[in-house]
Amino acid sequence: MKTEPIVEAQIDFAHPGHDGLAWAPGFQDIYHARDGAFAQAEHVFLHGNGLPQRWQGRARFVILETGFGLGNNFLATWAAWRADPQRCARLVFVSMEKHPPRLADLRQAHAHSPAPVLAAQLLAQWPPATPDLHVLDFEDGQVRLLLALGDVATWWPELVGTVDACYLDGFAPSQNPAMWDAHQLRHATRLGAADLTAATWSVSRVVRDGLQGAGLQWERAPGFGTKRDMLIARRHPRPAAALAQQTPPGRQAAPVARQALVIGAGLAGAAAARALAAQGLAVTVLERREAPAQETSGNRAGLFHGVAHAHDGSHAQLLRAAALRAHQLIAPLVARGAVAGDTDGLWRGGGQPADWAARCSALQAQGLPAGYVQAMQPEAAAPLLGVPPSGPGWWYPQGGWACPADLVRAWLATPGVTVHPGQQVQAMSPRHGGGWLARDADGQSLAEADVVVVAGAADGLALLRPWTEVDDWPHQRSRGQVSQLAAPLAEALGLPRPQHPLASGGYLIGLPAASGGGLLCGATHQLHDPDPALRLADHQANLDQLAHLLACPTEHVEPARREALLARAMAEGQLTGRVGWRLACEDRLPLAGPVPLPAAQRAGARRQEQPRMVPRVPGLYVLSALGSRGITLAPLLGEVLAAWITGAPVPLASSLMDAIDPARFIARAARSASRPAQD
Repeated sequence: MKTEPIVEAQIDFAHPGHDGLAWAPGFQDIYHARDGAFAQAEHVFLHGNGLPQRWQGRARFVILETGFGLGNNFLATWAAWRADPQRCARLVFVSMEKHPPRLADLRQAHAHSPAPVLAAQLLAQWPPATPDLHVLDFEDGQVRLLLALGDVATWWPELVGTVDACYLDGFAPSQNPAMWDAHQLRHATRLGAADLTAATWSVSRVVRDGLQGAGLQWERAPGFGTKRDMLIARRHPRPAAALAQQTPPGRQAAPVARQALVIGAGLAGAAAARALAAQGLAVTVLERREAPAQETSGNRAGLFHGVAHAHDGSHAQLLRAAALRAHQLIAPLVARGAVAGDTDGLWRGGGQPADWAARCSALQAQGLPAGYVQAMQPEAAAPLLGVPPSGPGWWYPQGGWACPADLVRAWLATPGVTVHPGQQVQAMSPRHGGGWLARDADGQSLAEADVVVVAGAADGLALLRPWTEVDDWPHQRSRGQVSQLAAPLAEALGLPRPQHPLASGGYLIGLPAASGGGLLCGATHQLHDPDPALRLADHQANLDQLAHLLACPTEHVEPARREALLARAMAEGQLTGRVGWRLACEDRLPLAGPVPLPAAQRAGARRQEQPRMVPRVPGLYVLSALGSRGITLAPLLGEVLAAWITGAPVPLASSLMDAIDPARFIARAARSASRPAQD
């Protein structure tokens, strides 16, 4: 997805003649009618779409809005949902906004809100203005706001999910024609359910023609306030089966998914289990070890943070969206003591000083807000970190560290999740009538479900080998050793304890007493190395990496003395650590999505140059290859996979779904084969 800097809204609350109503100078228009934003939302958008009656008794109801504005339509809809005893189990509100308000302006706009409690919750979760699809959950996840910041022309094709009702809002077509573009409105019917409806306050010719061109039958209805008319619309009748055929094979939901089986109880498996249970599935988790989080997820601590690249490509976009979601989900767990960690920021070194000016210029050109990342010189960073960094770098206010084992335990405690440790899955087989069976070494059934998510690392991928060409997915397994230094050893080496984690090649975390105290640093990266033993040389390598982080590394300790100190500390238990293996793809992107059919069964399928067009093995999914970014990626990707399976709106842009789809390697090969040969 091509991203652009987000320009926040300019709002005037004192414009002459508008009695304190929010005025948008750039569009020469007010944000809502004089007779009240909630009253307008109820008349035009709720009643215009047959709500609340249409959502009653449903498991999920999805509303799509063009133009979030100040959020009044969302708040009025949420209030109506709360007041309805027959409300749907889950309400999803997807909204696009090119110019989001600043938090201070949003606070002023809702100072006298008809729903002050709800407005306060929206303000508390208001995201930084980055060009992403932001996930905001309320009512313990029963109400979800997916807020797409950026141009509607960018976001319409990037949205994935089935929509039940459309709120067509925005400033007047004469002032904001791009919002009402007839070509873009056709995406509404692409996303729409068989009984899709739409409503808008505008009755202009361009809107009527746009609705008609999008396959929606419109009619006039009594307007709100001073407006005589408004428009309501519904899609031309089409069988639901015909609509389902329009969905690419790689984006189709599981037809019947009530039970899910997750294989692997590390970060990926636990995140998938939590998200699937939140969608209403009964989830069984099988773990070969005697307890969850015994592989690499058993490390004392790990980092989560985004990145800022000059080219804001798929890798940077994915990590930014994932890091912001990770902070949302992890910070409350840390705050209440369920997870050890620090979610108040992370420092990442800025690389070579000669490149610093160019990196800062690139960051400035991207327009990424200070709420996401800040360029900072070492003298400004030192008081914040409590240690002097080696040079300039990036401060990520919503980065930090967390104990992965604590996260796994917290996520697996989600209601609806059942964990069975000590269950080694040797094979999977299709179940008669649909679904899957997991079998042990003797061929006995361990569990069965409608859908299976394989969430282990290399061993997990081996389970997929009978069903797809896993060996054609370019991936590698690397050994990593982390080092934990007790406080006396750190003092002897002259290593200070940072107040927040630092990263740049290696990393440094100051651990609380409950997590063993002292310092944690790491991690090595060794391919084709199966050695599980802790090695003194790797401890030394981890300490050497600190020179990229700190202005006071351990070089002042004479090498021979340092080696002797470390060897004695290992023998005395003052220097400990852990060895684990990461799985990563060569393109540095994870594997998440439905498993592709093998080549023989895909023969004849059209347009396999696009990952979403590649046919899939029914009910079989993978979430793996998170590399060293497990804590950052797992929370969001678990939710992405759960939405992919259930047909809920996916909290990730469509192009990023293609980027993480295991079928991307098939698509690349197909594109390469279709290119004409070069002389």
